[in-house]
Amino acid sequence: MSADWHPDLVARARVHAALGEPARLAIVELLVLGDASPSEVGRATGLPSNLLAHHLKLLEQAGLVRRSRSEGDHRRTYLRLHAAAFAGLTPTSAREAGRVVFVCSRNSARSPLAAALWAKRSRIPTASAGLRPAERVHPGAVAVARAHGLSLARVRPRSIEDVVRADDLVVAVCDSAHEQLRAGERLHWSVPDPAAAGTDQAFAAAFADLADRVGRLAAAVRASE
Repeated sequence: MSADWHPDLVARARVHAALGEPARLAIVELLVLGDASPSEVGRATGLPSNLLAHHLKLLEQAGLVRRSRSEGDHRRTYLRLHAAAFAGLTPTSAREAGRVVFVCSRNSARSPLAAALWAKRSRIPTASAGLRPAERVHPGAVAVARAHGLSLARVRPRSIEDVVRADDLVVAVCDSAHEQLRAGERLHWSVPDPAAAGTDQAFAAAFADLADRVGRLAAAVRASE
């Protein structure tokens, strides 16, 4: 007679099974700190397209990976980890940074929120910037930050050319910024633009997404010597 396993145990076993293959574990570790398109994952892992599709399907079925449509180039999709599906997953190697700079299109919501969250979680300096800076930080971002004990009152949107230095760890927190920036090493977080909806719920969702990602990244980055 087979055991009647608890659904939670079955779900966790599915996660372990999905991670019990080197290629799938490599994909997950690639996505721990940032999102990536399937083609970017393919280039990073060297997997042929048919094998990559197979592994991604199993990861999605296990609830570890989700897809989202790019807000920039709508033909693209990005893969992201579903953080709630597993706890305590951290990269196998830490990263070093003298400063962490968060970048989005307008530097009016996602990037200043990410920088404020980072300043609360890490001693490593931070900044934010935009490709086409807005005149001011979005009131919705100011409000959601205030609701969580953070202040954006003195933040003014700035251009990436005036902020980013060669030795910064750059994190693109929107699809458009990631797709428009020059080729180079950086992290990408596919966080939906709360200003597009303009609702309190949208800004709360963006804040929660950024808080989760900042927490994971802060645990994996140490200050450069």
